Amino acid sequence: MELVRSKSDLIGTFASGLCAVHCAITPVLFVIQTCAITGCCTGAPTWWSAIDYVFIGITLLAVYWSAQSTSKNWMRYALYGSWVLLTALIVNEKMTLIPIGEVLKYASAFLLIGLHLINKKYFSVAKADCCVAALEKA
Repeated sequence: MELVRSKSDLIGTFASGLCAVHCAITPVLFVIQTCAITGCCTGAPTWWSAIDYVFIGITLLAVYWSAQSTSKNWMRYALYGSWVLLTALIVNEKMTLIPIGEVLKYASAFLLIGLHLINKKYFSVAKADCCVAALEKA
């Protein structure tokens, strides 16, 4: 489990990226498939739509672990804030509460990716602990 926690930024980056790809290809994939088979365009299957919630869960765990291992408080707030924004946009899309363009959903996914990468490179406590341990051995 410690390995997963130490790699939470990479997991979050990967999951957020897969989420963005999933969201981008869904309309194209199912419009082509549905129109080819039935001649009319219905929605995506339930199992495909449920993948959104799997990504939400994975990214929440990655955000939680990254927030635990960051050295900056503002990064914790930024990670959780971007996750809440992405989750709210996905839930809004599923429930069609407010008509919002797809661009915001992709932007929030890429924001989460960027925050994980920045945290990994500059603020990860695991990285700092490694360097301190190396200095103590020297």
